[in-house]
Amino acid sequence: MRFSALSNTNRIALPLLCVIAILSTSGCERSGTSSQSAIVTGPADHSAEVVSDTPKPAPLLLLDDGESEDPTGPVADNSRCFVCHINYMTEPIAANHARQNIGCAGCHGASDAHIADESWASGGNGTAPDLMYPKGKINSACMACHPRDKIDAPHHEPAFAQADPKVCTDCHGDHRLPHRQCTWR
Repeated sequence: MRFSALSNTNRIALPLLCVIAILSTSGCERSGTSSQSAIVTGPADHSAEVVSDTPKPAPLLLLDDGESEDPTGPVADNSRCFVCHINYMTEPIAANHARQNIGCAGCHGASDAHIADESWASGGNGTAPDLMYPKGKINSACMACHPRDKIDAPHHEPAFAQADPKVCTDCHGDHRLPHRQCTWR
């Protein structure tokens, strides 16, 4: 078949196929790239570890609230939660716990189904986080890590009152959503 007998489509496709064939069989080497390179090491049992030749930046977790020092140790990575709940980047309870390497998942569970469900954006009922605390359960949840003997002080007495006790989040932070956009399934 002569080249002039080829259709217009084939005249364009043939050279493109040749270029693709040459590139796929010749191999390429990267050099002088500015992107971070990562090398996977380890046995073939998928327990490989990624080793990087550039230092990993600290996770973007907390906005500078100007009130506290930079953390000296690891900081919790709450980036999965902050995609939707950016208001908690500077919220005192979330920020203080993150500085102590205690992330949202430490109290609310991994909440993978909650994170993956975007149905609320189209008016649907979203999936609740793994753990939620109604007002009557907030103090006991907080006291799982902050027991009474560690926080026993006169200013905490309203939390232990028999009649109408205050909850931890009444004084510490603004951790409750002011407006819930959906009803959980």
